[in-house]
Amino acid sequence: MTLKQKLDAGQFAVTCELAPPKGIDTAKLKECAKAIKGRVDAVNTTDFQSAVVRMSSLGASLILLQEGVEPVMQITGRDRNRIAVQGELLSAGALGIKNILALTGDHPYFGDHKTTKPVFELDSVNILQIASTLMEGKDFAGN
Repeated sequence: MTLKQKLDAGQFAVTCELAPPKGIDTAKLKECAKAIKGRVDAVNTTDFQSAVVRMSSLGASLILLQEGVEPVMQITGRDRNRIAVQGELLSAGALGIKNILALTGDHPYFGDHKTTKPVFELDSVNILQIASTLMEGKDFAGN
């Protein structure tokens, strides 16, 4: 049963969170996916948690999907403008990632690149509005 089916049925769902790796070695991510497969309903992949550079949530979500684990891709407005958010969401949909957790994001000052300029064009509510608009077949500019 998918996460959506479970939630639609009013059932209790269990999720956990995995941080994508700080490099390109995905062995630990895959090992964790195998350990939790069948024990949770879905797995959240963080989006540069605490403003620290890591593999993207999209990349980690695809790996989890390939490992047979249902991902919840986190996406923040901290690092992306509306064009980039729409591109990430379209990519996620094309790759079969059906669950999104929209967040505003931590300020880069708290991360490992303290002088990075944040974007923050969109907050979590705006990201959800964009997702809804895309699901209706239009982009946020109405095209």
